[in-house]
Amino acid sequence: MSDALTDGELTVLGLLAEAPRHGYELDRVIEQRGIREWTTLGFSSIYYLLDRLAGLGLIEAVERGGRRRASYRLTAAGWARLAEQSADALEVLTPVRARVLIGMANSLVVDPAEVDRRLRNRVTRLQAELDRIRARRAEQEPLPEHVHAIFDYGEALLLADLRWAQDLLNRRSTMTKHDAEVATKHDAEVATKQDAEAATRHDPKAATKYDVKVAHRELYAPSAKDFSIVDVPEMTYLAIDGAGDPNTSAEYAAAVEALYTLAYTIKSHSRTALGRDFVVAPLEGLWRADDMSAFLRREKSAWQWTMLIALPDWITSDVVEIARAAARKKKNLPAIDAVTVRTLAEGRCVQILHIGSYDDEGPVLDRLHNTYLPQHGLRPTGDHHEIYLSDPRRTAPEKLKTILRQPVAPVSAAARAKRP
Repeated sequence: MSDALTDGELTVLGLLAEAPRHGYELDRVIEQRGIREWTTLGFSSIYYLLDRLAGLGLIEAVERGGRRRASYRLTAAGWARLAEQSADALEVLTPVRARVLIGMANSLVVDPAEVDRRLRNRVTRLQAELDRIRARRAEQEPLPEHVHAIFDYGEALLLADLRWAQDLLNRRSTMTKHDAEVATKHDAEVATKQDAEAATRHDPKAATKYDVKVAHRELYAPSAKDFSIVDVPEMTYLAIDGAGDPNTSAEYAAAVEALYTLAYTIKSHSRTALGRDFVVAPLEGLWRADDMSAFLRREKSAWQWTMLIALPDWITSDVVEIARAAARKKKNLPAIDAVTVRTLAEGRCVQILHIGSYDDEGPVLDRLHNTYLPQHGLRPTGDHHEIYLSDPRRTAPEKLKTILRQPVAPVSAAARAKRP
């Protein structure tokens, strides 16, 4: 299209869609996410692009502080153009213009031993670059899922290049022996490997990134209009216990950081060592108090909690311990040692989606315990359970989405008879 944005312009618009930013902030995010490795965005070009996008009416300044300190946000036209062209970009195929292909095309004029030496150098450099990207990702965890997808793509390209170079070296080593039998065997092994890879691609467990919200959609997508009854199967979680106001308690902050650090380390290990990836599940919490009315009064200092992150069923205790050791090396977080693996079997539960501030949950909980449960002949049997579907750092309080869940059981006949 005639008004198509450049890759740099589209990238800058996308970063401004996440949050208003000025030039220095854009440069920092571009550096942290390795964006310069797949765009031509230089530091000086950021300001040129900001001026151009503003001239096109796609962004506007929201905070003035000189040209290099002004923060920008998208206009309505900017949002529309970004959505349209980002959707188009998802299906555009990237042309293959790797310089290595020119080298291979001309390799007949290079000494065969030198070709092999350079290919071995390529393998070493690719492995080093792969390690660097994985370390950069790990340093920034937890990351939004779309940023993980970008890192995944970069890793996939490097892995494909690495496998190509290694396979080429193996074939060259085999063929230099001029041994037809060995060559035939090698071809058979390659065919077998390709068949195995094809089978893997058609194995849903191997090909699909596991997401607990998709695998158990009925548990993670309740209505906000009314309470619903669900049967929750036995599930395994990373868990850590504590007490105190979650808004002010240093213990709570340390617990949540430890949970996420360990969860993302497990994800990384599962992807690289087990070949199975998953989306880190949302944070969940079990809440209790000696006097349960403390929840209705929002007396947070009296609350006791168990914070949770659900795990896929293939993550064993051995995998958790391997990840725990790696997480200790990555971050000095004593709370990592307090994280345990716990299985919950909540069974029959009543739940509802609450949209709004956490402090506005009181009336919903009052309606649950004092109206809905009595009317349906039910009683609470376990801890109050919350599932946090929104990131409070990036979501306005009135838009927060939280699942409120309560395990229940039927009221006994004797108890019903005592009721007036």
